[in-house]
Amino acid sequence: MKAGERDLDLLLRRQRHQPQRRRTSRDEQEEQPTGAWPAPLFGSGGRPGPDSGRAGWLRLPAAHRITTHIAARAYPFLAEGGLGSAGIYLGRDVHAEASFCFDPFQLYGTLEGFTNPNVVLAGVIGTGKSALAKSIALRSSVFGYRVYVPCDPKGEWTPVARALGGASIALGPGLPGRLNPLDAPRPRSVSRQDWDGQTRSRRLALLTSLAKTVLGRDLAPMEHTALQVALDVATTHTEAAGHTLLLGHIDHALNRADLLRSGGGTVAGDLGEAAVDLAHAMRRLVGGDLAHLFDAPSTVAFDPELPILTIDLSRLGDTGETALELAMTCASAWMETALADPHAGRRWVIYDEAWRLMRHLPLLERMQAQWKLSRGLGIANLMIIHRLSDLLAAGDVGSRGRALAEGLLADCSTRVIYRQEADQLNAAATLLGLTRTEIQAISALTRGRGLWKVADRSFITHHILHEREAALFDTDARMTGEVHEVPTSADPQSDEPKGGGPMTHSSPAVDFRPQDGPGRSV
Repeated sequence: MKAGERDLDLLLRRQRHQPQRRRTSRDEQEEQPTGAWPAPLFGSGGRPGPDSGRAGWLRLPAAHRITTHIAARAYPFLAEGGLGSAGIYLGRDVHAEASFCFDPFQLYGTLEGFTNPNVVLAGVIGTGKSALAKSIALRSSVFGYRVYVPCDPKGEWTPVARALGGASIALGPGLPGRLNPLDAPRPRSVSRQDWDGQTRSRRLALLTSLAKTVLGRDLAPMEHTALQVALDVATTHTEAAGHTLLLGHIDHALNRADLLRSGGGTVAGDLGEAAVDLAHAMRRLVGGDLAHLFDAPSTVAFDPELPILTIDLSRLGDTGETALELAMTCASAWMETALADPHAGRRWVIYDEAWRLMRHLPLLERMQAQWKLSRGLGIANLMIIHRLSDLLAAGDVGSRGRALAEGLLADCSTRVIYRQEADQLNAAATLLGLTRTEIQAISALTRGRGLWKVADRSFITHHILHEREAALFDTDARMTGEVHEVPTSADPQSDEPKGGGPMTHSSPAVDFRPQDGPGRSV
């Protein structure tokens, strides 16, 4: 055998006895002919190891590390623990597939960032926001909370008040109801001496709001003084005669220049001349389109034991916007004064159709005062509007009205947004600081579903109505032709299970605490 052949044979035998090196993808790529597709980097099983993406968690680079607070806002609805089972059962948490309960009094002091019990509820017509507000009011009575509706422009709360065994005060031309806003009831826990000290300031604030509303401007310094003097003169004369102070007495004093001069003492200027416009403004409440509604002794008494009390202003719809505003101011003043009792328990004050209030500065100022006192009085205010842009109608940027409206929103730790039209999404996102995911959610919400922003947490909830609530809250009866007979709490047939029955605060047939059972979606 030649030397070359012996060397080749020895080399082959050595290779047969050595372990074979595993072929790599690089070897295969080197063997690929020129111009052919390269072989895959990994086999059909994918990349091995902990970085394969199949280990149940994903390792992110250090550059993408964020806090859990930011992650929750960037990716809402992914893993939300809910608000717990304490509170009023309202429906279903869509993403968590669990019951959704809400109670601002329970959340205050326990949920981080929840600084006040106030709520704003926005939604276009037909989305179910009115049904949600009435469910909150009705189901709150199970927990002993009382409900007050200072202004009901459409009369939709009257059936709810009757069904709960409460009262509804209807005001309007030809109706017997009368409210004297200058003679608001004294809260039980306030002494007579303290109440007398507060009464003058409350009356003066009301008269100033009424005058500013009619005149459409702020009062001049001399007009303020004239109004103060007229109030003091009228109060002195009525107390001496043993009569109740009425708006008519204020009107009489404003038209008596001699009384204003004598009552003003050494005040510089002629108060009689300064009171001319004020006298004409007050005349509208005494002898104009609102005559005899607020210038007579009250025909009803405030009962703090009632589960619900509403003031129905639906009969004033044809009297004009200014007349309705004046009526809302008087009605709100009468009720809000009676609510100034910190020992009266937890209460809801619901401002339905609040978009009307956004246009009038005096009403906004009253609402702001009520909002600021909510925690000290144990009151949760609920403001119902159609669009978030309604808040922008309060005035131009930088105006006092705009600042008050935005302040009301800022003082609401709970924001409930039902479906908004496409042209309203930008305003909603700007006012509420919504994420892109939340904006997409509210644009596609169906009837009865809403985005709940509770402090810094977000939920998509589906409101579920009881069949009796569905009959009681139906605002489309005139459109659909279906008329529901809703008996009062005194009806002996009230325990019948069919739709249309009442929902009394002592009824054992309905329990709105969290439970699994049949219900009707809004």
